[in-house]
Amino acid sequence: MSAAERPGRPTVVVTTAGAPQTPGIIQDLQRQGYRVVATDIDPTAPGLYLADRCHLVPPGASDAYLPGIRGICLREGAAALVPLVDEELAAVSRLADDGIAVLLPRPEFVATCLDKYALMRRLADAGLPVPRTRTAAEWTGPPAEPLVVKPRSGRGGRGVVRLGSAHRLGALLAETGRPADELIAQEEIAGTEFTVSVVAWRDGVVQAVVPKEVVLKRGVTKYAVTRRHERVSEVCRAVQQELRADGPFNVQLALDSDGEPRIFEINPRFSSTAPLTRAAGVDEVGGLLRQATAGGPHLAGDWREGVVMVRRWSDEFIEEADFTGAGLSPAAESPAESTVGAGS
Repeated sequence: MSAAERPGRPTVVVTTAGAPQTPGIIQDLQRQGYRVVATDIDPTAPGLYLADRCHLVPPGASDAYLPGIRGICLREGAAALVPLVDEELAAVSRLADDGIAVLLPRPEFVATCLDKYALMRRLADAGLPVPRTRTAAEWTGPPAEPLVVKPRSGRGGRGVVRLGSAHRLGALLAETGRPADELIAQEEIAGTEFTVSVVAWRDGVVQAVVPKEVVLKRGVTKYAVTRRHERVSEVCRAVQQELRADGPFNVQLALDSDGEPRIFEINPRFSSTAPLTRAAGVDEVGGLLRQATAGGPHLAGDWREGVVMVRRWSDEFIEEADFTGAGLSPAAESPAESTVGAGS
């Protein structure tokens, strides 16, 4: 009997096997005794080959995604789902009706965060510090002011454009061809950027806040270092107090010229820097998983400052049968599923 088939190993489905953080999350959950099933739309996603079992799924925004992921969870006997990409979040929250613990904030918080304009308005109404934000159609700021323009919905820096001056906004809109109400314009906050893990669950208690100073960012954060900053932590705790995420979320903010943190985005899920949070001493994924499925204790919230994440490639070695079985044989059709990884 393989390790993946031994009784008593609870099954967790982890999505987005091609994301930078997913391989580390898969391996860490396996070390904690979980049977991990990975999913992705792409058979080349590296995390597929580290999991105990893998499945290809439709795109997260498609009508076929929810029935597909629900079927996988039910067939695999999943106790929990860890979703890691924005397109899936609205759909997978409904799996809680099937008795599956979905490690996300409450659906209302997720919906607000996925509309970046609605989020900025909600935060401003709650008195939380944000950059001046309008839809691109409504922007009336000073022409010489630098702007950040991005889609109202999107992730990983996709479609984000920095304009050295606002007078170029009209030309940008003409180039993209997108309706101006589908883009938002924000004043650029040029100070130090932080990405902050906030750990909470359904009782609403903030168990940990871990600020990470961004050193290098290319779409997602590549290098970062854990850094204590009381005002950053205060602002992030206030998000939970005012908006009641009651689940894991990640705050992206930057310091303005007065040193005040200004929130420019919130990811209503675990961040790509979750492995750094864990390395610093707060296992947000494993800790919330135990709370959601087994009534586990709160996390202590203690963490080390000065831990640096250097994101890099890492080679993995598997048997050829596992490789071709997951769909990479030149003659193979894309499969619905495959058993791969150390437990096969």
